[in-house]
Amino acid sequence: MSVTKVDKPWGHELHWAKTERYVGKVLHVKAGHALSLQYHNIKDETIFLWTGKLLFEIQEGERLAKREMLPGESVHITPHTIHRMTAIEDSDIFEVSTPELDDVVRLEDRYGRDVV
Repeated sequence: MSVTKVDKPWGHELHWAKTERYVGKVLHVKAGHALSLQYHNIKDETIFLWTGKLLFEIQEGERLAKREMLPGESVHITPHTIHRMTAIEDSDIFEVSTPELDDVVRLEDRYGRDVV
């Protein structure tokens, strides 16, 4: 299986595993950059911070809770949970998810991509 690099405005993704049941990625997020504020309708994912430091935002009830993530910490993100990652330092994140890669509903995006 080959590794596919996907450039993003915040850094890049390396897709290292893809089957009908799961996907494995490494997300490299450059310091000061952020993924969109988003949720997924179907996709279920778990992230593991390998290197760097993140500001992680996740929906808890009616509010967005914010916390710093350090290497070795992980978070499970279930469908319909609003979340965002912002790199405080250059960060490498392992993501394992169900295979619905296009299931992204953006609520805010600093790079001009489509939002709802």
